[in-house]
Amino acid sequence: MVVRCNAIAAPERPATKAPSHSPIIMNSQVLHSITQERLDLVKTLGPYLETQVLPLLRTGAKVWQPSDFLPVSSDPDFEDQVRALRKRTSNLPDDYLVVFIGDMITEEALPTYMAMLNTLDGVRDETGASPTPWGQWTRMWVAEENRHGDLMNKYMYLTGRANMHAVEVTIQNLISSGMDPKTENNPYLGFVYTSFQERATKISHGNTARHALEYGDEVLAKICGSIASDEGRHEQAYQRIIDVLFEKDPNGACLAFYDMMKKQILMPAHMMDDGEHHSKTGRNLFADFSAVAEKTGTYTAFDYADIVEYLNRRWRIAERRDLTGEACEAAAYLEKLPDRMRRLAERHNARKQKSKGDAAPFAWVFDRPVELL
Repeated sequence: MVVRCNAIAAPERPATKAPSHSPIIMNSQVLHSITQERLDLVKTLGPYLETQVLPLLRTGAKVWQPSDFLPVSSDPDFEDQVRALRKRTSNLPDDYLVVFIGDMITEEALPTYMAMLNTLDGVRDETGASPTPWGQWTRMWVAEENRHGDLMNKYMYLTGRANMHAVEVTIQNLISSGMDPKTENNPYLGFVYTSFQERATKISHGNTARHALEYGDEVLAKICGSIASDEGRHEQAYQRIIDVLFEKDPNGACLAFYDMMKKQILMPAHMMDDGEHHSKTGRNLFADFSAVAEKTGTYTAFDYADIVEYLNRRWRIAERRDLTGEACEAAAYLEKLPDRMRRLAERHNARKQKSKGDAAPFAWVFDRPVELL
């Protein structure tokens, strides 16, 4: 039996070593960092995907669609339905709208996320219509996710509460900018990222559902709840992929988890830009959107710490006796990380009290100022 080391400091070496040839460096990160041995392992996982991951997708006539939640445009009383929707949403405060719109813009950037998955070595859809389990998963996952932005966008348009031109500019700019989650074309790192990120979006949509109910919009609560349910299934899919990597290559999986936690998980929309916010305020739009999400309790630094703790439990980081060397040291770092992050969040919250009342105008809500703290 391997005895767990008692390391205190975290290792500073990369979580996954690049192949023996010279590494390719771009934007300060190593590209194609997975070793050949681990790439070969990933390529054996097709049958596992077929039995453990693909069944988490929803297919068939009973799958919900955006039109199930929206006024029916062909109905004679369509205008009455829209008026009822506008009455329901009239109580939604601007900070709720900013968070909902930011989440919606994130969901609308789906082409970027599909492109990111197709950069990962060993799992990409090589033809655009590959029959492999990896190709099927990527396309069907994107198809499920695509409903989220469609529904949220149409609902927000019908409310009349948002500056849709500013929202659309932000969506176009975000898709144009792409995303850089620092996953190095490495499926180990990529699926740790998605394991975390899908759980984060589930939490955010679940909280917007709860808040919508508090503000009297039961339909919007059902919308956000349905989206959160999808994210919950997708979270399980990606975490199952890392489950099997921990089973077959515990050192590699643990080092990949450590690597992404050291880098910190950036949300997919971290490059959002409406073309106005910075010039008007001198501030970063994504940072201000995140501040509003934190202020409203929709997604906070404590949620981030809770996700790390959840993944530690799921992957039995504290219990593992199959780790050696750097992976053993990485596990020691991961065990302590949630508490460390909570202490940092508490100190950050204490400092924020000095700036309480700070606000910024958001073009999404016609430049009305929204409190950030």
